Amino acid sequence: MVKETRVRDTKKLLLIDDDPNLILLVQDYLEFRGYEVITAENGREALEILEQESPDLIICDVMMPEMDGYTFVKHVREDPMTNWIPVLFLSAKGQSQDKVKGLNTGADVYMVKPFEPEELVAQVESSLKHTERLRNRAVNGDSNQRIHVPFDVQLTPTELKVVQHVARGLANREIAEELNVSQRTVESHVSNMLGKTGLHNRTELARWSIENNMA
Repeated sequence: MVKETRVRDTKKLLLIDDDPNLILLVQDYLEFRGYEVITAENGREALEILEQESPDLIICDVMMPEMDGYTFVKHVREDPMTNWIPVLFLSAKGQSQDKVKGLNTGADVYMVKPFEPEELVAQVESSLKHTERLRNRAVNGDSNQRIHVPFDVQLTPTELKVVQHVARGLANREIAEELNVSQRTVESHVSNMLGKTGLHNRTELARWSIENNMA
């Protein structure tokens, strides 16, 4: 059977669950639909993965050992390098207060186990499309809503190269490969530029560089 690839560019998903059977089932289903899937058993392991990888979406169980989903998502939302990533919660708890807590913690979607694989795929595709719309709006936004930063911002030659790659939509890992440096070096440059400009995330940094003809 030929793999079905419904997405043009292979999107990378981070799947976190302490149930190995669920991991296998969901990973197999998503990979069949054309996604690249990285897996982790708990939030702590997932945070270590996020230091090396930049997934397009995170699918996360709520109740896990080591670090639960709530704590993990809190870390994701507090880090400017990851706070843009959409998060889909999976949970056996289906009460209204559980869903409200999950969404208030920072998840974008809350799905109750057991779920239909088709529904999961639909939610994944919907979240990815929503993120893409936000990204396009940020990059191609209204000229009256230009991003304002201090006029005296000076970027180093290396920072300029990095921000040009950020504007092209490349992940830190890909930028590191392009510039032949470590991913940690790229992350340091991005962090420095966010500090210099006062911007909040990579999307704003990309839009600012495009608006100022750097990219």
